[in-house]
Amino acid sequence: MTTITTSRRGFLQASTLAASGGLLLGVDVGGLGKALAAGTVHTPNAWVHISDDNTITLISARSEMGQGVYTSMPMLIAEELNVDIKNIRVAMAPPNGKIYGNALLGGPQLTGGSTSVRDGWDKLRVAGAQVRMMLVSAAALKWNIPEDQLRAENGMVLGPKGKKATYGQLAADAARLPVPQTPKLKDPKDFRIVGKPTKRLDTPAKTNGTAEFGIDVKLPGMVYAALDQCPVIGGKVKSFDASAAKKMPGVIDVVQIPDGVAVVADTWWHANKARTGVKIEWDEGAGASLTDKSMLESIKAAAVAEGAKPLPLPKAGDADAVIKAAGAKVFKAEYVMPLLSHSPLEPMNFTAWYHDNKVDLIGPTQWQDAAAGTVAKVCGVPIENVTLRTTFLGGGFGRRIDIDFIIQAAQISKAVGKPVKLVWTREDDMTHDFYRPQSVHHLAAAIGDDGKPTAMTFRMTSQSVTGRVFGLPAPVQDPLMTEAAMAAYEIPATKHEILKHDAGLRVGYWRSVSHALNAFANETFIDELAANAKQDPYQYRMSLLTSKPRFANVLKQVAEKSGWGTAAPAGRSRGIALMEGYDTYMAMVAEISLNNGAITVHKVTTVADLGRMVNPDTVEAQIQSSIVFGLTAALYGEINLDKGRVQQTNFHQYRLLRMNESPEMVTVLVPSTEKPGGVGEPGTALIGPAVGNAVFAATGKRLRSMPFTPEKIQSA
Repeated sequence: MTTITTSRRGFLQASTLAASGGLLLGVDVGGLGKALAAGTVHTPNAWVHISDDNTITLISARSEMGQGVYTSMPMLIAEELNVDIKNIRVAMAPPNGKIYGNALLGGPQLTGGSTSVRDGWDKLRVAGAQVRMMLVSAAALKWNIPEDQLRAENGMVLGPKGKKATYGQLAADAARLPVPQTPKLKDPKDFRIVGKPTKRLDTPAKTNGTAEFGIDVKLPGMVYAALDQCPVIGGKVKSFDASAAKKMPGVIDVVQIPDGVAVVADTWWHANKARTGVKIEWDEGAGASLTDKSMLESIKAAAVAEGAKPLPLPKAGDADAVIKAAGAKVFKAEYVMPLLSHSPLEPMNFTAWYHDNKVDLIGPTQWQDAAAGTVAKVCGVPIENVTLRTTFLGGGFGRRIDIDFIIQAAQISKAVGKPVKLVWTREDDMTHDFYRPQSVHHLAAAIGDDGKPTAMTFRMTSQSVTGRVFGLPAPVQDPLMTEAAMAAYEIPATKHEILKHDAGLRVGYWRSVSHALNAFANETFIDELAANAKQDPYQYRMSLLTSKPRFANVLKQVAEKSGWGTAAPAGRSRGIALMEGYDTYMAMVAEISLNNGAITVHKVTTVADLGRMVNPDTVEAQIQSSIVFGLTAALYGEINLDKGRVQQTNFHQYRLLRMNESPEMVTVLVPSTEKPGGVGEPGTALIGPAVGNAVFAATGKRLRSMPFTPEKIQSA
């Protein structure tokens, strides 16, 4: 009998190829060089490369972490180039913020904030149009024919009397021509690709196992590292004894880096197993006494402290005076949000190779230029000596904006002089995250005789993630804390404030960032005002949107599509919520039931107006995924600390929504000619208040904090 050893990935590849009889690979993320290896490469601009063999490659500035940019971005190029999207390959851009920076995020080469398509909408269309015009000009010169007698179509330039040439045949000449600075873009009414549902180009690679994630990276001579970090985040190594670990099978070395002690071995299994043999004494630092309860208490105290200096947002009228004069006709509420982990299914990992005063980096990251620049400083090499290749990301949700694990991999490689793949365990990941911060929201409204608010105040108190990442000074507003703070409703006098308070734990950007915090407070509060006025929450909202047509339209449509105003199925109740985020207007109705206090979400109806859509199929998928992500947080999500130690270690304690718990999702996309909005995150923020408001409709109990556990519902 013969035994064949293969990896799970190898089995998947073999099975798929056997079934299909060939390899279908529309996306090549094996590096620019590999992607362009088909022939001599010509570079009309930084975004489009064309090879002699007619291969067209889009250089993507954004990481693909499941959101579909490796399809939507090629669609923009293909539209202007007049080629089938299947003719376009994708290669990830190298670190270069000057060329590939994200203008919507202030310039860094960063993927996040539902900005990929919004940022690429003009850039990629212009890039495609430039190349199209240059190809036509090249053909005109080659054939001595006026350009207006030529047209670019299906990868060829066509002329009179049957003249034709492929893009590849013209690419060398085109690349030598000046780049048109103001190319004529297609009129959207002529779009043949953009706006049409399109199958994702990366699906075949991800289903047949050929897609390369960070966890798949292999280099000749590569070794593996497991890293022991202080159980208290921020703690340091005081001393360690690795004598026992060094005797364990496969161990090559044990090295200390600033974040902990790394065991390096011939396999990751050996490296991780040998961690148990390292005896480490930790200096736990200032966080050793931290608990999530003490952090929350400090935020609450800061929110109402005398002399607090919140940062103001635009206001109308004198809301404080109106509320003070309203006396008993004032409604107040406090809302609280917990710490959350990102926990992408692919834990943190990266491969680094320090050699010859150079560093090669390969792996999943959302922030390429920061990773390369920081590693250059840490390792003491010139920035031009650092290369970085981005693989697919097995989920990001903001966690891979931080680059701690990339720096660690580079430091370990420098210490051992070999290419090293550092892999965190799930437990490492969950206990050493950059967590979504806790937040406390104080809202108050003066109520008029008609039950409508005549004035409203809003104060959000929380840690500033932007302050931590970019070193933002305390007196400067954090623009990402203000998201969804100001709702659409027409209230005569309003005052909104943001108060930054450091509660002592490192925090990070989490999917939808502060939209999820502020939208929950605003949309629960407006529901409370409707209940206080004994009015229908949908009609109440509509009465406050008389001059907000895009808000009113999605709200009206979601009411119609969800059956609002009609009897819900037996045992079920509905809750409604509304928000604008990332230039997308979204309304949602959740239909739920309760069994012994446990919530079942049966159906979610969503209406979204996100302006022009590139790929409606991906838009719908993004809304669905954001609902599942947000529902997980609303029902189960909470990170607790005791003595500075995160208590949740894996998914048995940090529950995810299961497939059989996912609701039926009805999604309506509003046709629009407005500029494109972002879609990967608004649903995450909106599902929480929609479900909470449905619980109130079912029980009369108001939920002012997440997660919505049976115990919390019972005590509400």
